[in-house]
Amino acid sequence: MSQVNESEEDQYIVNESSEINVGETIGWTDKLLSSLHAFKSRNYTLYFIGQLISTIGSWLQIVAEGWLIFQLSRSAFYVGLSAAASTLPALFLSLIGGVIVDRFPKKKVIMVTQTCSMILAFILGILTVTNLITVWQIILLAFLLGIVQAIDIPARQAYVSELVDDKKLLSSAIALNSTIYNSARVVGPTVAGLLIAGFGLGMAFLLNGFSYIAVIIALYFIKTKVVPLKVHASPRKAIQEGLNYAFSHPTIKTLLMSTVMISIFGWSYSTLMPVIAHDIFNMNASGLGYLYAATGIGALFATVMISAYSHKISPYIFIIGGNILFAIMLIFFTFTRNVYIAYFFLFVIGFSLVGMFAMINTTIQHAVSDNMRGRVMSIYTLSYLGFAPIGNFEIGYVAEKWGPGFAIRISAFIVLLMGLYFYKNLKQVKKAQMKYDETHLA
Repeated sequence: MSQVNESEEDQYIVNESSEINVGETIGWTDKLLSSLHAFKSRNYTLYFIGQLISTIGSWLQIVAEGWLIFQLSRSAFYVGLSAAASTLPALFLSLIGGVIVDRFPKKKVIMVTQTCSMILAFILGILTVTNLITVWQIILLAFLLGIVQAIDIPARQAYVSELVDDKKLLSSAIALNSTIYNSARVVGPTVAGLLIAGFGLGMAFLLNGFSYIAVIIALYFIKTKVVPLKVHASPRKAIQEGLNYAFSHPTIKTLLMSTVMISIFGWSYSTLMPVIAHDIFNMNASGLGYLYAATGIGALFATVMISAYSHKISPYIFIIGGNILFAIMLIFFTFTRNVYIAYFFLFVIGFSLVGMFAMINTTIQHAVSDNMRGRVMSIYTLSYLGFAPIGNFEIGYVAEKWGPGFAIRISAFIVLLMGLYFYKNLKQVKKAQMKYDETHLA
């Protein structure tokens, strides 16, 4: 079981001593620098650089693919269907991916998945450049990429703990992992919009394919200690062990359930961004990139805040507060027709949503035991991506019938109700966690 130095009450719950003191000797700069400690590890530094380049490339493809399918179909439903196809495999394969991650060297698994992702990106780029691309080809390639990601994502999540030489650097590494994604959210969409306007959609896909080479090179030069791999009696038993562990742990169980709900009704709003950019704000691909970038700037700011204050403020403040703030701002966003006000709302939406997810991820990573890490992170991937097709399909269908604004408001209202329910039951979760600790950590 996970070894925790402090009690769960101290780790996960805000109390009087956890309030931020203005007179603290540790300033903002020191806290920010402490979040960079993972760069002391050569392995992590190589991994960070490779992943940052690759993730920027992935955002080029996200923006270009959404715009391309909307241009081909002029249908919110097909935009949602394409997004659903990319995440559907996670619903069926994430748990199997976790078994693979715990059974085989994570570095080799990631090498294979990144190579497969690169090939799919090149295929999409070539078909687009040659004007042979169709809606159903995009959906098929999105589905195949989803299969790869169902294994790749839990592998990358679990691999972080092997990259840092000192386990004290794990918190920094997890925070910097969020920085990779959120920095790419700022740079990628902006570059994508300009690239599409100047060179066409196909170039964005091709550059994404080349970006995977950075990760493959980084992995080649990374040298880590050989980690003993647990041999499971059967994949079915291994999956059952992971599920039993995750859902008997009160904190992990609660966070996974929250992730499922937000995955269905929270993230789905971004699926409709190409429709909103074109129909509401009369924007082209460059404008779509700016909308994504506004969200990314907020997300990046959230990552910095969490890196600086995650040890001083209860995770539940970030999680519940982020949940409620996200839902309210998303509702406001659907009523504005002023693009500059929309940028502000998207900034806050990115800040609250990604801050919430970053803290959920960090809390789970700290709580889980090493021998269960791959399987638990695969369950997190299942919660995060596997249920997203439901939300993508639902929001695409509702938007097609009653408009994107109405579809997003319905989803945001459900997220708001979930946040209030989580807040109401927070004390029960804390008590259950304390009882669990007394039994398992004695």
